Amino acid sequence: MRIRIYYEDTDAGGIVYHSNYIKFCERARSEFCFTNGVKFSKDRHFVVTKILANYIKPAVLGDTIDVKTKVNKIGKASMILDQEIFRVASLETQCFELLFTAQITVAFMCHGRVGKMDDELASLFASKL
Repeated sequence: MRIRIYYEDTDAGGIVYHSNYIKFCERARSEFCFTNGVKFSKDRHFVVTKILANYIKPAVLGDTIDVKTKVNKIGKASMILDQEIFRVASLETQCFELLFTAQITVAFMCHGRVGKMDDELASLFASKL
């Protein structure tokens, strides 16, 4: 998922504020679900239970970044996702520079409790292993 860095994403020095990398990862996970027809509600959704983040280089005002998401491991009621954020240095040469990595664990919530993902949802994510 491509995202342009705007002034609102940065601190006074024009560097992306650290928590926004987490927000960008969330957008990419949500977009993946929306694109694949996953319907969420207050009774059926994912929650983040753990994040291991590695800030490598800063993104800055005006950059275009690309957020990549891979399923690392899928269980009955949770998943571990690997997400990376790259600066798009050149669209012509498809040159990318790694800025951030995160390993994010999410749990599936069903009616307010951790619950087993249905087969269709589990298959969708399993196809991304």
